[in-house]
Amino acid sequence: MILYPAIDLKDGACVRLYKGEMDQATVFNDDPAAQAAAFEAAGCAWLHLVDLNGAFAGAPVNAAAVEAILDCCSVPAQLGGGIRDMATIESWLERGLARVILGTVAVRDPALVKDAAAAFPGKVAVGIDARDGRVAVEGWAETTDVTALDLARRFEDAGVAAIIYTDIDRDGAMQGPNVDATAALANAVSIPVIASGGVSSLDDLRALKASGAPLDGVISGRALYDGQIDVPSAVEILSA
Repeated sequence: MILYPAIDLKDGACVRLYKGEMDQATVFNDDPAAQAAAFEAAGCAWLHLVDLNGAFAGAPVNAAAVEAILDCCSVPAQLGGGIRDMATIESWLERGLARVILGTVAVRDPALVKDAAAAFPGKVAVGIDARDGRVAVEGWAETTDVTALDLARRFEDAGVAAIIYTDIDRDGAMQGPNVDATAALANAVSIPVIASGGVSSLDDLRALKASGAPLDGVISGRALYDGQIDVPSAVEILSA
């Protein structure tokens, strides 16, 4: 399993939100590229980037910060937030992103996800952000009637590289991940699933590994910044 350190970008800074609320953002580093370089130096093999402003705007907003990260780091990075058309997908991949994450558009326009996955094999992931099992879109501002499992199954044969599953009520709350829901989703589909939301200790990582589900990796943010998770220790646990 892979540790994906989260670099959430708001107004050009590296922040963490509490349960997805934009007005509850804590700034951890005003130099996202330096933060990314620190994660790489600590042993992280991937980076997970989110353009929070872009998720609300429906178009990239923190492009300069993302490009600075891509320029300074050699490890692959995936990005979500505001990527909702083929031109933006193609542009980001041309600029060096290893993978784009499609969230809102996966609900609004699933055909685009399938077309993109076919055009760019291995470079398109689907972000499924759920509140009480229902998918939330538009920067988590709107909850739909679509279940996380139903959405995941729509892309079962589309060639999607991964599903990033986030339990919104756990995100940034330091209350532990929703292991049962994450494992159930991973066991129900053949697409690799990345766990996200609430991972706050090394024991949380051990619990996700012990679930037995075929998880690709784990995203963690606040716990890495607060020092509650030691990055080299986390990498060792997940890679064992």
